[in-house]
Amino acid sequence: MSCFSPAVEAETILVVPGWHNSAPGHWQSWFEEVVPHTARVQQENWEQPQLSVWAHPVRQALEQAAGPVWVVAHSFGCLASVAATRRLPPSLRKKIRGALLVAPADPARFQISAEALSETLPFPTRVVASANDPWVSLDTARQWAGIWGSDFINVGTLGHINIDSGHGPWPDALAHFAALRRKSA
Repeated sequence: MSCFSPAVEAETILVVPGWHNSAPGHWQSWFEEVVPHTARVQQENWEQPQLSVWAHPVRQALEQAAGPVWVVAHSFGCLASVAATRRLPPSLRKKIRGALLVAPADPARFQISAEALSETLPFPTRVVASANDPWVSLDTARQWAGIWGSDFINVGTLGHINIDSGHGPWPDALAHFAALRRKSA
């Protein structure tokens, strides 16, 4: 199932994993295999999530993309993506078409101040959260979705939506991405 029509092939989809990266069995790795025009943002150290350090390669990838960009982030990658977009000049922010933010980590668990991420994002976003995610409560995820101006989707009890919670191939990711694309159109 492709989320693209021939008219939008110049787009780039940045996959932004969280802590420990997304292993080959993770839904983000599967997403990269089935959706064309994806590029994974690489971190120098996947074991030490630091907001400013992790935001830098996300920002670089956004700056270097030739055309419109979509972001598909997971966990700490959501926080890095939001932080990266905050420092972009308005001309570069305009090329971001939208961001799918799945199971965002709770910034407080990483001693990140709320001010570092508190801004309504100027492009469509969708926060997908689980009621039993060990890395963020549903209420906290809903609160961040409100701050960012995101659509909020409660997917029930899916854990952290990663390999540990049984989410290798996750077709719902395609549906959430397609809904985000429709909202941006």
